[in-house]
Amino acid sequence: MAASSSSSRATATCASEKSEKKVDVEDMEDRSETAEGGSFASLGVMDVLCEACERLKWKTPTKIQRESLPHSLQGRDVIGLAETGSGKTGAFAIPILQALLERPQRLFALVLTPTRELAFQISEQFEALGSTIGVTCAVVIGGIDMMTQALQLAKKPHVIVATPGRLVDHLENTKGFSLRALKYLVMDEADRILNMDFEAELDKILKVIPKERHTYLYSATMTKKVAKLQRASLKDPVKVEVSSKYDTVEKLQQYYIFIPAKYKDCYLVYILNELAGNNFMVFCSTCNNTQRVALMLRNLGLTAIPLHGQMSQSKRLGTLNKFKGKSRSILIATDVASRGLDIPHVDVVVNFDIPTHSKDYIHRVGRTARAGRAGKSITFVTQYDVELYQRIEQLIDKKLPLFPTEEPEVMLLMERVTEAQRFAKLEMKDLEDKKKGRGRGVEDDSEDAVGIRKKLKISHRGGKR
Repeated sequence: MAASSSSSRATATCASEKSEKKVDVEDMEDRSETAEGGSFASLGVMDVLCEACERLKWKTPTKIQRESLPHSLQGRDVIGLAETGSGKTGAFAIPILQALLERPQRLFALVLTPTRELAFQISEQFEALGSTIGVTCAVVIGGIDMMTQALQLAKKPHVIVATPGRLVDHLENTKGFSLRALKYLVMDEADRILNMDFEAELDKILKVIPKERHTYLYSATMTKKVAKLQRASLKDPVKVEVSSKYDTVEKLQQYYIFIPAKYKDCYLVYILNELAGNNFMVFCSTCNNTQRVALMLRNLGLTAIPLHGQMSQSKRLGTLNKFKGKSRSILIATDVASRGLDIPHVDVVVNFDIPTHSKDYIHRVGRTARAGRAGKSITFVTQYDVELYQRIEQLIDKKLPLFPTEEPEVMLLMERVTEAQRFAKLEMKDLEDKKKGRGRGVEDDSEDAVGIRKKLKISHRGGKR
């Protein structure tokens, strides 16, 4: 890598400025604000990486970093159990980059992650940390052209960040691409990877990478599947556990409201108005409901934007950037956005549809009250959700207080909300017709779907009758 490293270094200075700026703005990974943190140098991190941490404003190591770095820097396999937003990415990126500096090599590390957005976020972190040493990264995910990715892989980047399905496609179909020289494997959010039924893909990947390698497995929860994966893929690992019970952050104020299912939309609008001025993440259980709620809120003049799995990759990234850039204050999302994404300014999380898996509640509410900031979460409980809600209370070992609402005020919104629901229904039907007419690729982020054009169309239809 000597020649390639020097050429990489030449391009790295402008790339470093770009990466640095990007990560500064997004404040990418959570830093814990603990006084007992010590320094990265005291954990054995090289000076050049300590400087990179300083540039990213990582002043002290987080708890998971303090516990895991001494072992991973000595070359041990690590299984890390840490709640979402605890600085896991830094915990595996730093030892990989340090080893890469000592033994430069292409196709050095592979990071597997469950979602596309998380893959981009991890790649940005690697590039920011390694900006001064010319580290190259490739993101290999679905929803993006295979040929473009094959060209990236042909350049042999140092680090590949991938979702398992698309990586297997390349291993089977891209000529000349192999991971036989791989030195590091990271499985991030392993419990989620396994929940998404990527077991067959993981088996295929584990078969084609070297047995002699370093492996890091990070997970928020220790499920039976994760324990089985640990036995299959790690050698004599050090187990680092930051939170043994299912914790929610101390500074998070958690509430619930108990309401009839037919008034959910009204109560959502009421809460968004009551807490106006905050940034919201509203979680729905399906892509369809996400789109419907976003359209309904936009019809009421609220700056809502959806994020779900049926949107194209460019739309999903565009949505995230609008929300991060604060040009939209309400993100309506499925569980695609409940893990790993670090959006520093979420003030309120609303569980509009209660999660069917209690553990997903931890990840959803983990989007707020990050890095020592305060936050609120409000869970909607209807007559059909009582059992699911009781399971959540059992899991977190807390009885949540009722969020105060004024029913007469909520009912005053009924007429406007019903009209907005009607518009949203017509717009959803219109989107469906468009999709059928033109095939895939007409996923709408609801920005274009709402406006005078629509209202005119609707009034025109009304006139025909």
